Amino acid sequence: MSEVNLSQLDKDYALHPYTNLAAHQQQGPFVITGGDGVHVIDDQGKRYIEGMAGLWCAGLGFSETRLADAAAKQFAKLPYSHMFAHRSTEPAIVLSAMLADIAPEGVNRVFFVNSGSEAVDTAIKMVSYYNNALGRPKKKKIIARQRAYHGVTVAGASLTGLPYVHGGFDLPAPGSLHADAPHYYRYGLPGESEADYSARLVQSLEQMIEHEGADTIGAFIAEPVMGAGGVLIPPAGYFEGVQAVLRKHDILMIADEVICGFGRTGEMFGSDRLNIQPDLMTTAKQLSAAYLPIGAVLVADRVYNAIEEYSAQFGVFGTGNTYGGHPVAAAVAVETLNIYRERNLIGHVQSLEPQFLARLAELEANPIVGQARGIGLIGAVELVTNKQTKEQFPAEAKMAAKVAARCQQNGLILRPTPGDSVAVCPPLTITAEELDQLFDRFAQSLQEVAEEL
Repeated sequence: MSEVNLSQLDKDYALHPYTNLAAHQQQGPFVITGGDGVHVIDDQGKRYIEGMAGLWCAGLGFSETRLADAAAKQFAKLPYSHMFAHRSTEPAIVLSAMLADIAPEGVNRVFFVNSGSEAVDTAIKMVSYYNNALGRPKKKKIIARQRAYHGVTVAGASLTGLPYVHGGFDLPAPGSLHADAPHYYRYGLPGESEADYSARLVQSLEQMIEHEGADTIGAFIAEPVMGAGGVLIPPAGYFEGVQAVLRKHDILMIADEVICGFGRTGEMFGSDRLNIQPDLMTTAKQLSAAYLPIGAVLVADRVYNAIEEYSAQFGVFGTGNTYGGHPVAAAVAVETLNIYRERNLIGHVQSLEPQFLARLAELEANPIVGQARGIGLIGAVELVTNKQTKEQFPAEAKMAAKVAARCQQNGLILRPTPGDSVAVCPPLTITAEELDQLFDRFAQSLQEVAEEL
């Protein structure tokens, strides 16, 4: 089928997520037809460095034959089974054990889903189930944060702290609260140290809990490093202070590791890097290097023990997904974790982090870059019209989108995020040479946009 027909078919029939649907009828689709390492190839044959690893997820790039082989082998052996009513499969069992082995101490149970959004939704249900089991029927509200991203289910999108996820959908739903976003560069007060800023946010969180009533708050959910909200890295002392408040009020800690998990921050989990002790962890994306949809909720022993005992009263733990723990997806995830270990991908990220952060910091020399920030192999630049006052461009200028569009013209795919930031999150397999190519194109694109201004 010709590219013209594909484009028209797309405009006639496809309904795109996170897309201006009216503008799409004029613009048409950006069609990707192939992948090779850290590159993707469009329907015109043009190659791009995929600087966002797809959607923060393609950790092993776009041509890992071992994952294709693992899927083919499992398809031939057992293409489908489920995990309802005591049934299981070898890939799901092995993957459960592997995840428990690499999870933080005390986190030993694994519940499979199909996506990060489903993982968050399931974690929220577990919070309710857990508190009902303990005879605390009011302890159900969930505190998330402004600019957080926790998915698109009704529950997950309600916790997401971004207006574009709520608008038109009658969200957020009741029971969803939003604390301050931990973004020192943008929200720190004049003369306020990073430590004092963290203390202020922690105090504000405790005031929210006391205002709502600690007996009504079931959990606090947080990405170790905020992704879609602009790659926000918490200030020093933030999570230590937050967790002290949660322990004081007996509130569960949900670490949303959908983006940060499996090496992205330079440790297996963002929780490891940022000293978070989770009661529940949500995972997806790099669990299978995005080759097949799979996610998981990792459950701490103290939560699982209450859930196990309570389920006996009902005769069943009454939640699950038809494709949760799908044997083919699980087999691919097992092979993904094997590759991460055998190739020491975490060590590779750690070795590249200094180069990544140095090249990122160089971008601050550009007149429209106010801050460059990063950790591991994830980062962003925040665009400003005045470096001294940190004044942002008018919203209608869509400056981050302009920079991302120019990057695409220059053979680099990046993503605009809220707060006029442009995010970068390459496959974990990127080489030092490819990383330099990525930042050369990023710098060129920023310079071209700045010169046009």
